[in-house]
Amino acid sequence: MTIWSARTLRGGALAAGLLLAQAAQAETGLTVVQTLLPDEKSVFATVESQNVVPARARLGGTVVELRVHDGDAVTQGQTIALVGDDKLQFQLRAVDAQIAGLKSSQQQMQTELAREEALAQTGATSRQSLDRARTAATLASNALASRTAERAVLEQQMAEGAVLAPISGRVLQVPITRGSVVLPGDALASIAEGNFVLRLSVPERHAASLHVGDAVRLDATPPVAGRITLVYPQIIEGRVRADATAPGLGSYFVGQRVGVWIAAGRRHGIVIPAHLISQRFGLDYVRLEDGSDSPVQRGRDTPLPDMADGVEILSGLRAGDVVRAP
Repeated sequence: MTIWSARTLRGGALAAGLLLAQAAQAETGLTVVQTLLPDEKSVFATVESQNVVPARARLGGTVVELRVHDGDAVTQGQTIALVGDDKLQFQLRAVDAQIAGLKSSQQQMQTELAREEALAQTGATSRQSLDRARTAATLASNALASRTAERAVLEQQMAEGAVLAPISGRVLQVPITRGSVVLPGDALASIAEGNFVLRLSVPERHAASLHVGDAVRLDATPPVAGRITLVYPQIIEGRVRADATAPGLGSYFVGQRVGVWIAAGRRHGIVIPAHLISQRFGLDYVRLEDGSDSPVQRGRDTPLPDMADGVEILSGLRAGDVVRAP
């Protein structure tokens, strides 16, 4: 004897009074009973990215190179644009000229210091003159180090002209073109992270029926099953929002509307395995215990935890009927 038993659809909340398409199939056939089924409602969901991050410019100037376009895939740290500022080049040349002069001054001060030290060993110069030479050499070295550090700052500012992708994903929008003038902090591109979700907007009367972990079904061919991962706690303009995940969302466009079936309550129905249904002349039949064929109205596919090929029967059967394989 094989028994189709009901599994709790969601924790213990539905355990009391739940009759799941339980049927005992003996040699004579399958005895069906009423099943508590989810009453599904068709809604529209929007494919969204969990994170849409702008790629911002760190340096103000002119966009001299743009390496991405709408729809391009990027990786984190990839250079998507270059921003240049001609003033930095002029400042760098001025600092280079100052560094060259300071190097010459440092060499002269070091030569003077060496001469004073040699004279001091023979007693031909005073201690005060030697101290002045040492101080002048130190000041020349410090001035050279200061200008060298300023040059490093300018080089870092020029390097920050490279606009990097903050995350890996797909470019949604590039609102600038080559030659555009940007300021520090301006967004040069919007990048959507690859982990897409279905964002549902459901009337608030169904808010009590939405729970994290509930199954959803995408209206696709073949149907795609998903799960609700987040129910937002705030109702906006009479609608409650929820996020769901499903396989294959990466093939959709961001912002695309998708038909989704969600559970909006529970109702009683009859579900039997699809292999017990036969079709003749466009009509569906099931074979009863007495050998006669009864026409039935077939509903949608309703897979259950213990009945992967379950089909809902809208009419033609009732609880207690015994069905045999055709």
